[in-house]
Amino acid sequence: MPDTITLPSLLTHCATLLGAAERLHEATRHAVAALVSPGGKPDAARLETHQYAAHGLSWQATYVEALRQTLAWARGLEEAGRLSGAEHAILHLGFAEYGAQLAGGIAMSQSEIIRPAEMSVPEAEITRFAAEPALAALAARPGLEAARRALAAELAEGRFGALGLDDEVLEATREQFLRFAAAEVAPHAQGWHTRDELIPLPLVEKLAAMGVFGLTVPEEFGGLGLGKVAMCLVSEALSGAYLGVGSLGTRSEIAAELIRLGGTEKQKAQWLEKIATGEILPTAVFTEPNTGSDLGSLRTRAVREGDVYKIHGAKTWITHGARSDLMTLLVRTDPDAAGYRGLSMLLAPKPRGTDGDPFPAPGMQGAEIPVLGYRGMKEYEISFDGFEVPAENLLGDIEGQGFKQLMETFESARIQTAARALGVAQNALELGLRYAQERAQFGKAILDFPRVHAKLAMMAAETMMARQLSYFAARQKDAGRRCDIEAGMAKLLAARIAFANADGALQIHGGNGYALEYPVSRVLCDARILSIFEGAAEIQAQVIARGLLGRVN
Repeated sequence: MPDTITLPSLLTHCATLLGAAERLHEATRHAVAALVSPGGKPDAARLETHQYAAHGLSWQATYVEALRQTLAWARGLEEAGRLSGAEHAILHLGFAEYGAQLAGGIAMSQSEIIRPAEMSVPEAEITRFAAEPALAALAARPGLEAARRALAAELAEGRFGALGLDDEVLEATREQFLRFAAAEVAPHAQGWHTRDELIPLPLVEKLAAMGVFGLTVPEEFGGLGLGKVAMCLVSEALSGAYLGVGSLGTRSEIAAELIRLGGTEKQKAQWLEKIATGEILPTAVFTEPNTGSDLGSLRTRAVREGDVYKIHGAKTWITHGARSDLMTLLVRTDPDAAGYRGLSMLLAPKPRGTDGDPFPAPGMQGAEIPVLGYRGMKEYEISFDGFEVPAENLLGDIEGQGFKQLMETFESARIQTAARALGVAQNALELGLRYAQERAQFGKAILDFPRVHAKLAMMAAETMMARQLSYFAARQKDAGRRCDIEAGMAKLLAARIAFANADGALQIHGGNGYALEYPVSRVLCDARILSIFEGAAEIQAQVIARGLLGRVN
C-alpha cells in the first residue's frame, strides 16, 4: 500500500473504526453494568469494588467521544476544502493510536493500563474489534511513519492544524488574545514563576478591560454575553502563555455563574456587573483540610445571629485568596442535616490583603501554601473564628441549597479547566518543537530523529483531539443541553494530555529541561495540577461512570 492513505480512504477507515469502537463501547457498558448495576441503577458498594472497571469504562467512553468529534472536525474541514496535510496526519495518527489503545489497553495514568478483558468484555467482542480491517489499515507501519514525518514537517512550518471554528467572531477573539498573551504575558511568565510573584495588578486591569472576567456574563449585567466556546478560546490562549494568567478568570466564572443561576435579583444587581468588569476579584472557598472532593463531609459552620452569619472552621487550597474581594463560601448552616443537605453558599465580602497582612479582617486569618507550580495567584489555608457575613448575602436567600448551587457550575468549570489544559499542552508542544529545531546532535537538528518527531506529532494529534472534544462540550453547554459527562470527559483527557506533552517536551530538552532557567520545567510543574483540581481524575472518572451506567437500558 502507498505510504500515505488517500483522504477518501482515510475518512472511510476512520468512520468504519468509529463504528466498531461504538459497538465495543456498548458491549463494555453492558458488561460493567452487570458488575455494578444488578438492579438497573449503580450500586455504591459494587461500584467501589469494581472501581477499576468502572473507571476504565469512563476512559473508553472518553476515547470514543474524542474519535467521534475528531472525525466530525475533519469532515467539516473537508467539506469546506480546508483539510490539508496537518489535519490529514492528525486524523490518521489519532485514530490509529486510540484504536490501538481501545483494543490493547488505555492509559488511565502513567501506571494504570485498563484492558477490555478487565472490564469483563466478552472475548468475542474484543477479538472482533482487534480484527477490524480499518484498524489494521490505519496501523500499518509505512503509513504511520509517513504521517509522523508529514505532521512534523507541518509543525516545523508553524502549522498545527486548523481549529475548524467556522466563526469570524471566535477566530478574531482567539487571535486577539493570542497576540496579547505573546506580548504581555509570555515574556514575563518565567520570571513571575521563578520569583513566585503575584501576577501584577496592571496586567489584571488590562485583562478586565478586555472583558476576561465577564466573558459569559449577560450583557445586561455588564458582561460580554459570549458563550463557552469563546471562554475556551480565551482560556487556552492565556494559559498557553502562563497557566496562572489563564486561570485568573476561573473564580470570576464560578462566582458569576453561581449568582446568575442561584442568586436573588438583588444579588445579581449588586454583584454581577462588579465581577464582570473586574472591580471585584472573587475567590472560591469550598475545600477543607480533611474533605477534599467529599464535600458532604464539610464541617465549616455558619451560625446565624440576628442579621449576620458567624463563620467557624477552616478552608484550604484557596486560590487568589489574599487579593480577592469576595468569597463564594460553602458552609454548613444546619448541623443536624446529614451530608449535602445542610450546606449553604454565602457571598462573603472581605478586604484585600497585602504581603504583610494577607487577611486583614476580624475573625479570619490565613497563611500561604508554597507550591511547585500554578503560581501567580498563590494558594492559602484560611481559618475562621467568628468572621461575619451579612445574612442578606445567603445565595438565593434559602438555606440548604449550597451543594445544588455549586453543582450547577461544575459543567462550566470543567470545560474551562479543559481549555486551560489545552493551553498548557500547546505551550509544551511549541517549546519541545522549538528546542528540537534548534538543538543539533550528530550533525543535524534532533527534530530529524524519528523518536523526536514522533513524540511531537503525537502531541499535536492528541492536543487537537482533546480540543475538539472540549469545543463539543462547550457547544453543548451553549445550546442549553446537559453536558456533565462531556465536560468531564474533556477535562479528563485534556489534563492527561497536558502532562504527557509537558513530560515529552522536557524529555526532548534532555538535561536542559531539568534546569530552572528553561520554561519547560515550569510548564511541567503547571501541567501536573490539571488532573487534580476541579475534580481529581479519579473523581472525574467516577462521575462519568455513574452517568454512563445510568444510561444503560
